[in-house]
Amino acid sequence: MFFWFLGVGALLVVAVFQSPALDYRMVMLGSVLPVLDAVTGGPWLLHTLLAPVVVLVAVMLATRRRRLVRRQWLGLPIGMFIHLVLDGAWANTDVFWWPFFGTSFGDEQLPEIARGVVSLLMELVGIGALVHGWRRYGLDEHAARDRFLRTGQLPR
Repeated sequence: MFFWFLGVGALLVVAVFQSPALDYRMVMLGSVLPVLDAVTGGPWLLHTLLAPVVVLVAVMLATRRRRLVRRQWLGLPIGMFIHLVLDGAWANTDVFWWPFFGTSFGDEQLPEIARGVVSLLMELVGIGALVHGWRRYGLDEHAARDRFLRTGQLPR
């Protein structure tokens, strides 16, 4: 699954934060980053609560006294948190709370893969969300699209 996290995740962050200055490219990157756990064959570090918390702390420490840089990079852990919510990763206690309730990740499949045909429906919803966002924020206009591609910001 890819479009589910990109589309629905970005629109959720827009609705919750309502921040025109947030870099939504980083939010989108963060929302699909945990899919890299597919390399391990199952949910691993990027599906834990610890991963976005560590990334958030790293961003906060690395961007002290650089507010604009911080605003750009904060989208990454926000997107990672959104992925956990949209994926239902919190339902797998062993992985989500790792290492606090044990060090085993179990032998389950990634939630993105385990859903079967439901994943296809979720992808279609994600594509619909991307189309809606494209139209809602006027990204068919060159100036708005250029601004989004350069800065990650959406028109107000």
